[in-house]
Amino acid sequence: MRIDSIVAQSAGSPDSSPDSFSPNTSNTLSSTASLPIPDALLTLIRKEVRSQQPYIVPGARPVPVKLNQNESPFDVPEPLKKDLLDAFFQMDFNRYPAEQPTRLMEALEKQFHLPSGSVIVGNGSNELTYTLGMCFIHPGDPVILPRPMFALYESMVNLHGGLAVGIAPRADLHFDVEAILDAIDQHQPPLVIVTTPNNPTGLAMDFADVEKIVQRSPGFVVIDEAYHEFHASQSALSLLDKHPNVIVLRTMSKAFGLAGLRLGYMIAQPALITEIMKSRLPFMIDRLSEHVALRLIDHSDMVHSQINTILENTAVLTKELQSRPQVVVLPSQTNFVLFKADRDPSALLNDLADNGILVRNMGGYPELKGYLRVTSGTSVENKAFLEALDKVLLV
Repeated sequence: MRIDSIVAQSAGSPDSSPDSFSPNTSNTLSSTASLPIPDALLTLIRKEVRSQQPYIVPGARPVPVKLNQNESPFDVPEPLKKDLLDAFFQMDFNRYPAEQPTRLMEALEKQFHLPSGSVIVGNGSNELTYTLGMCFIHPGDPVILPRPMFALYESMVNLHGGLAVGIAPRADLHFDVEAILDAIDQHQPPLVIVTTPNNPTGLAMDFADVEKIVQRSPGFVVIDEAYHEFHASQSALSLLDKHPNVIVLRTMSKAFGLAGLRLGYMIAQPALITEIMKSRLPFMIDRLSEHVALRLIDHSDMVHSQINTILENTAVLTKELQSRPQVVVLPSQTNFVLFKADRDPSALLNDLADNGILVRNMGGYPELKGYLRVTSGTSVENKAFLEALDKVLLV
């Protein structure tokens, strides 16, 4: 039925009388209104908020080949997507979803052989980082953050009034584990965060080093495993049985290809999850997102096949970049590759974009000046990137 037909029918119903809904247009702002906010009001905003910048992906613009955000190149297959949309059509839009996505939480617990109550699902793992701040960071608390690390973590620490203690990497850009351990001894932090494999470098930590950090820490240790599916190593989930201070973060944005639906999850001991859940807002996950995630868990063979293809494409992409004498490559254990060339990175990024390829300038991280990051796409996308790179490097 057409929307205008529905509107016409509802116009004749008792609920559509003028007394039922009458927007007061006199109270709306004009499209040209822009009222300045007095400083006296702005100073009421927490200084921790005013000192930050909004998270915006730099350099983004519409191009045919988008390789700048570490997304999966594979969408949900069309037949499955149609089935999912048919199911979505049966859902009541006027009803709230469950306070927490219990079915998905239980499915993840089953998948990882976890006890009941071990999982919290969030609106992307990024959203869960703010739950960490709310639960664990008091004003002035030191939080250990090895560098370079996904910038949102430092922003989260600062927003909650914590003190971000950055630990410089080794010369090869791997995390400096001994320096991390020394910082733990010195600061006795309530929270340590490590990411493995790490975004933005693509490098993974040895499992033994992760365990050393967990054992040394007096507080909680968050291990962000957003890219774990691309790296054949032991997961920090195996530490949960021995160490009650372990919290693992995962996402469905990368290997599962659901970046557009925003789903991430946190795993910890049930007694800890019970306390963290008290800080959570209800209704954060809509029915469609939960339903799609459940179906993809059921289609694990398809997901694993796509992961294997991404790994193969990443290996080929890395080898191709390494074959170019003017390009320096940082081998990756993820679905992206860092590289730099004998060109100004901003100019190189813009030249690639002019040729239809979008990559990411990593110069915002002091340790990564000169580096660009390219996500491994389909074989066709990767070939287009390499051809564009060769073209612009000849200029």
